[in-house]
Amino acid sequence: MMAGSHVHLCGCLLMLLFVQTYADLPICKESDYHFEYTECDVLGSRWRVAIPNKADTCTGLPNPVKGTQCTFSCSEGEFLDMQSQQCQKCTAGTYSLGTGVAFDEWDSLPKGFVTHGSGSNVGGAQNNCNSTWTPKGEYIASNADECTSTLSYAVTLKKPGSLSFEYLYSDNSIYFEFFVQNDQCQSTDTQSRWMSTSDTDWTKHRVDLNKGTNVLYWRTTAYGMESTISAVLLKNIAISGVAYTSECFLCKPGTHSAAAGSARCATCPADSYSNKGATACHECEVDKYAEAGSGSCKPRPACTNSDYFYTHTPCDSERKTQLMYKWIEPKICSENVNGAVKLPASGKKQICPPCNPGFFVTNSSACKPCDHGFYSNGTACAKCPVGTEPVVGFEYKWWNTMPSNMESSLFREEDADSKQRTAWEVAGEYIYTAPGDEDTDILLLSLQVAGYRLPQSVAKDSDRSELSRITFVFETHCQADCKLYFQAGYNKWSNDLVEQWGGSKSKQSYTYLIQSNSTVTFTWNFRRTSVSSRERKYSADFAKIYSIHITNVIGGVASQCRRCALSFAQANSACVPCPPGHYMVSETGVCKSCPANSFVRPEQPVGEAACIHCGPNTWRNKAHSACLSDCKLGVHMGGALQHYDFSPLANVTTFQSSPRFTSKGLRYFHRFGVSLCGKEGRETASCVDNVTARGRKVKGYVCGSTVVPSDIRSQSVVSSQPFIIGDSLMGVTTDTALNKVSSPIWLFPTASSLLDIIFYYRSSETTQACKQGRSTTIRLRCDPTLSAKGHIILPSNCSEGTCDGCTFHFLWQSQHACPLCTKDHYKEIVSACIQGIQKTTYVWQQPLQCYGGESLPTQKINACVTLDFWLRFGVSTGTIAAVLLISISCYFWKKTRKLQYKYSKLIMSSGGKECELPGADSCAIMEGEDAEDELMDLTKKSFFSKIKTYSRERSSDGFDSVPLKSSSSSLQVDDEDSDVA
Repeated sequence: MMAGSHVHLCGCLLMLLFVQTYADLPICKESDYHFEYTECDVLGSRWRVAIPNKADTCTGLPNPVKGTQCTFSCSEGEFLDMQSQQCQKCTAGTYSLGTGVAFDEWDSLPKGFVTHGSGSNVGGAQNNCNSTWTPKGEYIASNADECTSTLSYAVTLKKPGSLSFEYLYSDNSIYFEFFVQNDQCQSTDTQSRWMSTSDTDWTKHRVDLNKGTNVLYWRTTAYGMESTISAVLLKNIAISGVAYTSECFLCKPGTHSAAAGSARCATCPADSYSNKGATACHECEVDKYAEAGSGSCKPRPACTNSDYFYTHTPCDSERKTQLMYKWIEPKICSENVNGAVKLPASGKKQICPPCNPGFFVTNSSACKPCDHGFYSNGTACAKCPVGTEPVVGFEYKWWNTMPSNMESSLFREEDADSKQRTAWEVAGEYIYTAPGDEDTDILLLSLQVAGYRLPQSVAKDSDRSELSRITFVFETHCQADCKLYFQAGYNKWSNDLVEQWGGSKSKQSYTYLIQSNSTVTFTWNFRRTSVSSRERKYSADFAKIYSIHITNVIGGVASQCRRCALSFAQANSACVPCPPGHYMVSETGVCKSCPANSFVRPEQPVGEAACIHCGPNTWRNKAHSACLSDCKLGVHMGGALQHYDFSPLANVTTFQSSPRFTSKGLRYFHRFGVSLCGKEGRETASCVDNVTARGRKVKGYVCGSTVVPSDIRSQSVVSSQPFIIGDSLMGVTTDTALNKVSSPIWLFPTASSLLDIIFYYRSSETTQACKQGRSTTIRLRCDPTLSAKGHIILPSNCSEGTCDGCTFHFLWQSQHACPLCTKDHYKEIVSACIQGIQKTTYVWQQPLQCYGGESLPTQKINACVTLDFWLRFGVSTGTIAAVLLISISCYFWKKTRKLQYKYSKLIMSSGGKECELPGADSCAIMEGEDAEDELMDLTKKSFFSKIKTYSRERSSDGFDSVPLKSSSSSLQVDDEDSDVA
């Protein structure tokens, strides 16, 4: 019970304290709170409630009251007074869109807008990106680096409405998208998120918005690797469908609204100004000036030579022109200040320059084009002789008047009407940029043509895609960071940047090849500086164009006639092209055949110089317009002919460099496409630009582009800046140089004795850095260990594939880069005979330097005789031979002993008389005589004793001493026997 009392007591004390606190707060004034409507209920009703501007600062807020119907809205020039809940007109000096809001002042980021920067890589390195959209006064500018910058604004519409805004998007190195999401982060618009490039003029974009919450997103990402990128500019954002606005907006400085209920503010004219919320504009003092839409006046500077320019009047009947001097409008300088210059006197007459080639002088001294089939050097027209055709085009080298197909305009980012002012002026021998009102002005000069048609003398079936070429001679002189841009239009409404030059450039020539009939517009844009300033610091900086020459133009004029081939049917017939592989003799118009294995230069089909010999291991195509390789060739190497077949590598192959990073951490690659070789009709490598909506594609043997990993539009990569580095094949050889293009071995060192096969390509597309065009070398190196197509690598010391920006080098290692295998690439190994079986095995020579071709023969198995058999056979045969030899030896030894014995008996019977033989006692050996002798010798000596006796030394008379019984002894014995008897 006591505890409950304490709790109740504490509650009472807190309530008293709370009431006391609010009792101490002052009563709320109208400035302490504002009114808002609650959400509409199902009946379309709502309540008006008071919301304090700051909590706990006052008390006594008005009670909620019934609000207006949700369908209620105010008209333009009105606002909803929340106190009376009635529409009231805006006072003078303010404006209102009624059912919408507008944002046309960008001194700071308006309330409700959010901007942030982030990295654009997916799975890449950590990006150091904090780039955001930046307010610039008249507009808001995106980032100009490789980060992703997003601008967003959320608005709740009470009914379906719309959004409109103006943008300037001139750089296709930036991806610019706009999209709308609801409060569930779901895209609500069905239109493409891609924004089309606007080049040099503001473009208005409008989309419908749904009822409810709409989150608007503007997002940009730069993918160009150039040092300078033009930002996307945004202004005049207007949203309708908000049902009402509770306040009117003050007119920004330089504008005014004179009457109440204004929907917009009017711009103050030049030499006047206004402050914010002005009801009228005020004129500047005499010694001051102001541009249109200025919020203040500035003192007039002293006039200088940079404040005026000169031009020429049309030629009069005497073929003379007047030199006229004019102040730059609007004139902001003063001639009455000390040191000011005066405008030179106009009216000085000069001789008119001649007409341009292909034009003639009329009676009124004007220049008119010659009719078709005629030509001129700028004076009078003459008909082309029989057997010739006019070389049509436009060649402007005299600038007395602006050509009819050219126009000049000036563009200012914050003033779309400025494009009507003077930008380029003719000056006789050249056309130049007139001093501008502001240094940031873009001075445009454009040339429009109808299309292109190749002359009849050029083969129609040429593989080369060149339709025309434009060449111009120019010069720039600058003190600041000026830029001259040359753009080529791929359709009537937009151009792509071709080349740009920064700073002062001496007089030089540039040529661009035209490959599409949709390229009909050419633009030269000159900008003195990109630093925003309304002052004229660099008005003396200029760009001059001395001449412009474009060929093969439909509706063009001719400065000369070219000999062409005549029809064989009629001598007076129209010109016809020479047959494929023939060039035309300029003097006679006769077609002559080019030498074997050479093709005809399409842009110069006249004269023997038109024939170009194909390089090594290539041959001309059927149209005689280019050289091809069927991917097969034979090369003498090391005294042997090696055969190659690169057909498995002929299909289009893509590869990319190692990742590179910009200063902001953007990860990008250089991607290349290669179509190594192949017959006519082969698929060529292509590289695309998918940053902008219309994109661009280039095709050839070798091409490249810059790719950036990205998650934009659910694409894995964004590709930009495609370029061709090989559109014709020069040759295939093992030499390290061909036609002034080299492929040094030190770029790709190797220890192999097998030479690399090198493909040489050239591109006819020139750049500012590569006056002779780009070229490419691809080394094919044998590596049987690599599967499939192998891999392509870039030089380690030139990580972008090129060391000078003009010649690219690649190494392609593959098993298909090896010569075809032959019998010389393997050897045979014969095994020992085992159990009557002998095997022959074939193995590759090491190191293996071939692939494909002949396969290894299968193992051979043959019957054989083993070694132990031959050993036994040899021992047996040897034993038999030895026994036989011994037997024969014994036999002849015995025969020899008999002969010796007989001879000794003859000698003994001779009685010692020389040269006298005894008479024969008998005609034959007595019976038993041999036996007796043999018995006498065999019984008295052993076998070894006989050998010893046989081998003793001979006597001094050269005969062997043989112990025989003498005849005298025998006689003596016989006598003794007879005496005894």
